[in-house]
Formats: sequence, C-alpha cells, structure tokens
Amino acid sequence: MNGLLLLIPIALGLGLSGLGAFLWAMNDGQFDDPDGAAMRILIDDEGGSDVAA
Repeated sequence: MNGLLLLIPIALGLGLSGLGAFLWAMNDGQFDDPDGAAMRILIDDEGGSDVAA
C-alpha cells in the first residue's frame, strides 16, 4: 500500500508531462504539414549532382 502512495503521483506526473509536451508541440507547429516532408523527397532537384546514374 505504501508503494502505491509513491507510484500513483509519479505516474500522474509523467502522464501530465507527456500531455504537456504534446500540447506544446501542437502549439509550436510541429504537426502542421505532415505530408510535406514525405512529398519533398520525391521531388527531383534541378541543380543535379555530378554522380552518374
């Protein structure tokens, strides 16, 4: 029983800190364009490299 008095506040604190980090990332714009990076990798650069294909 004494262990629960220690573990429950720790679990609640970790859960609230995870929720806070997620909400901070949402407000910071981390998830605004989830498809942009996936599509950018498919676009061929016009500048080209010197490596022969």
